[in-house]
Amino acid sequence: MILFCSSCEEVPSYVQHLRAGAFPWTAASGYWNGDGVTGSPKIVVHLREQKAYFYKGKRVVGESTVSTGKPGFSTPPGRYQVISKDRNHVSSEFGDYVDDAGNVVRSNVDARKDPQPRGTHFDGARMPYCMHFNGGYAMHEGYVPRYAASHGCIRVPKGMAKHFFSASPEGTPVIVKE
Repeated sequence: MILFCSSCEEVPSYVQHLRAGAFPWTAASGYWNGDGVTGSPKIVVHLREQKAYFYKGKRVVGESTVSTGKPGFSTPPGRYQVISKDRNHVSSEFGDYVDDAGNVVRSNVDARKDPQPRGTHFDGARMPYCMHFNGGYAMHEGYVPRYAASHGCIRVPKGMAKHFFSASPEGTPVIVKE
């Protein structure tokens, strides 16, 4: 059986930049086609779109859905750069209060503000592939519900976080736009 599919949808702009025979890494949350591509890296995050774009030179080689800061914890627009990287970062501010048996007593706490229940300890949120770019603000792997839901960080889906992290040395520009 042969099936033919057609659509009146325009070809995505990134397809124009693919080499013949090259197939980008794709997922419902984005794509990556930056392996082996030369050029200075740059990350551009669009808050309204909840998208991040990875450039090498002037070429977009990756795109990802992200989740930025929710109301009251907005991700600040501006021009930054990656100031530190940590493959296995654990938050010192956000996480859970857990008892000695490992049971979560209070979840999603801010250790700076939320009182710690007696008999518990703080268990910081895991932030794999973490790249700090502005004080306590970072881009890292996390849950991405397709709307602004974080405490100010830029959450990136698992596969894409690894690509962005691997391709971004310290000093990589991070531009956050409305």
